[in-house]
Parts: sequence; structure tokens; C-alpha cells
Amino acid sequence: MTRKLTAAGFPEDLVRARARSGPAAAMPDLREYGLAMFGASDTPDPGARDMLDTLRLVPPVLMPRRLERLIDLGREPLYTDVALDTEIGGFSSPLPFIISALGSTNLAGGRIGNAVARQAGRRGIPMVIGENVVPSAGYGRLGEADHRSLRNRIRAYCAELPDGWGGIAVQQSTEDADAEVWNLVYSDPTALALIESGRLAFELKLGQGAKPGLGGMSVVETADGTAAVGQFTLDPVFGPDASRVLRSATPGTFTQEILHHQIVLMRNNFPQARVWVKLPPGRDIAAAAGIAWAAGADAVTVDGAEAGTGWAPLSFMNHVGLPLAECLLRIAPHDTCCIASGRMWEGTRAVKALALGARAVGLGRAAFLAADEDPEQGLLKLLDCCAFEMQLLISALGKYVVAEVGREDLWGLPPAATEPPPTPPPITIIDSKEIP
Repeated sequence: MTRKLTAAGFPEDLVRARARSGPAAAMPDLREYGLAMFGASDTPDPGARDMLDTLRLVPPVLMPRRLERLIDLGREPLYTDVALDTEIGGFSSPLPFIISALGSTNLAGGRIGNAVARQAGRRGIPMVIGENVVPSAGYGRLGEADHRSLRNRIRAYCAELPDGWGGIAVQQSTEDADAEVWNLVYSDPTALALIESGRLAFELKLGQGAKPGLGGMSVVETADGTAAVGQFTLDPVFGPDASRVLRSATPGTFTQEILHHQIVLMRNNFPQARVWVKLPPGRDIAAAAGIAWAAGADAVTVDGAEAGTGWAPLSFMNHVGLPLAECLLRIAPHDTCCIASGRMWEGTRAVKALALGARAVGLGRAAFLAADEDPEQGLLKLLDCCAFEMQLLISALGKYVVAEVGREDLWGLPPAATEPPPTPPPITIIDSKEIP
């Protein structure tokens, strides 16, 4: 039996695990790769809870908006009179929700991923597809039968999509850029209906909430990884005799000039596609979002540190990046489209994010769980439940349109958040021949 050598409060079992396994102990359990979804664990400190959980929604006593709605309707308004339809990054959606990026693991690309795509399309909810799907599973243009291919996911979504609603945002990371994913989609007849109806977007990924500062990570067989040594870092963190290695992509390098010019290139090269940008929870997130919007981005997704992932170091999931609420607080309220993602699964958290300035929220792990529970109706029922909660909550605030929810509806904000935000300095973009 292992002796207890330290006093209570010191993580002795974690230290022993590292002594046994080395670098492998810094990662989730290898046996769960491709079979589980990961994210920040609950903190043991009850005083350090997520701000979105600690904030409270506070209805007023006097409700002039309710009076206006009463006059319009000729009767007392009900919660069912709350309109949840929302314009999200150039797409029309019946609810202020999107489906967050579907990754390349077996979990995302198999039966559950396609069930998510079908149900999201049926409800007309915008969906993001990526990252690293093409490098891992192929595009599918030549008729490959691989159900994990990017084209197959697009077709599964579009087959159910009603006219006028929804849209697809194809995400591109550094791995996808090498595979020219956007060019493949933009030239594919399968995407023509989306392009002609204005329901195709390309999303530039600068990072991810669960692992800000890192690129995509996956686990591959040692023999499969050797062919990509120049593109990826291969690290035998699971031991020299293990059959699998950690494969890491570069996160990409961005400055304000590079980000600005990348968005301009996207608009010039793909004029019929919307431009979305996904940001990790960095300390300068307000500046990055401002640059993206100034360059013409239709939507900016803010991925909080609580967001999920298919694979990332435990230290990053638990200790790196700003919480989602803090990200939203740093971005001054404005009329542009901000999408918030990170541990979204029910209506209360969604309404709080909207009150902090988001236009819509992204469902990631919750969408997977719902589709796994019921591949035909699970996600639809989850969305119905969220919509029911949101209508009740927004009606209780005396409001009947999603865009009317604001910070005045929240209690528990830091004092500075209730003051008018300072005017941000102008963003100056300097042309440079060094910009790729």
C-alpha cells in the first residue's frame, strides 16, 4: 500500500501519477481519446465559480415594454409572445443558437456528428463545421463513402434545411488552410444552393477556448504520423513504447495587420460568402474583436475558457484563458454580431450571455449529448427546452425581443461593468510587405 507522505490539501495522487506516467499525466486518459468530450472541470473552490453561474437575472417591477406589447396585441402579453428569431452573422435563425464547430474525432465525425447536422438543419439553426475534418477524413468530392467527410456533413445538414433559415460556416484552422478547405467548398456544386441563398460563411479560427495559444491536437498511430512530420509536431508523450503519439499543429501567427488583411482577403476571394472569425479567450480579446469587425467580419465567435474540445492538456482546460463572462464584459456592447460559446446547455445561461452583449450562443457538447441520447429528436427537444426557458425568462424581464435584453437585467456584475464603456482608441492598420 502506498504511504501517505503529505498533509491534507496537497495533491499527492496527482504527483504520484506524474511520477508513474511522465508527460502522459498532463493529458486526459488516452483510452478516452475520440470517445469523450473534454472541458474545464468544476473548481474545488466554491468562491471561484463561473461568473455566468453566479450572476442573477433580475426582473423590474415597472415594465414599459410590456405595456407597449399589450397595446400592440390588444391583450396582456404571454411568454409565448417573446420572439426568439435572430439574425446571426448574415443568417436568419428561429432561435439565438448556433451549433458550434464539429471536430474531426470519431465522436464528432460518426453517427452522432451526422445526427447533429440533420437535426440542426431541420430546425434551421446555423451550424459551424470544422476543424481539421478534411485533413483527417477527406473532403468527399470524389464520392468516397467515408461518412466522416466534410462534404457528407454539409449534405446531411442541407438535406433537412428549410428555405430561408440557417446556414453553414466552414471553419478553417492552420491544418485546413494547407488543405485549401475554403477553395474546395466554394467550388463544389453541393454548396451552390448555400452560396446563392447567402447561407454560406467561412470562419477563420484564431484559437479555441479549451486550449488558447495552442493549435489542434490529436492522437495518431506512430506509423500514421511520420508522413506529416513537416506539418505537425509528433511527441511520444505516452511513452517510448506506446503505439500512439501526440500530434500537434501550429496555432498560427496573428497581429492586428495580419488579422485585418486576412479578413480582407476572405471578402475579396470569396465575395458571396459571409466572414466569421473565432477568437480564443485572450486578454486582448476586445482589440481582436474590434479589428475583425472593422475589417468587415459578419460575426465574431468568442470561445470562453469553459468551452469543450476533443483533446487538450488538462492544465489548459483548467487554468488558461478568460472565462466567457469576462470576455463578454471586455467587449463593449455594440450592434455587431457576437456569438458566445462555452458550456452552453440551457436557457438561463444563454439569456445571461445575451444580456452581456452576445447576439447568439453556441451549443457544442450539449448538442452531441442530445443527439447521442436520441439521434432523431434529441437535439430538437433540447432546443425546444432551451427556447421554453428563454421565453419565460425574457418575458419575466418585461421584454419580448432577444435584442432588448441587456446588462440592466443582471445582478452581480463588477461595478465597472455597469458604467458606460470607454471609447476605444482608433485601430490603425499599417500596410507591411512582411505580411504573408
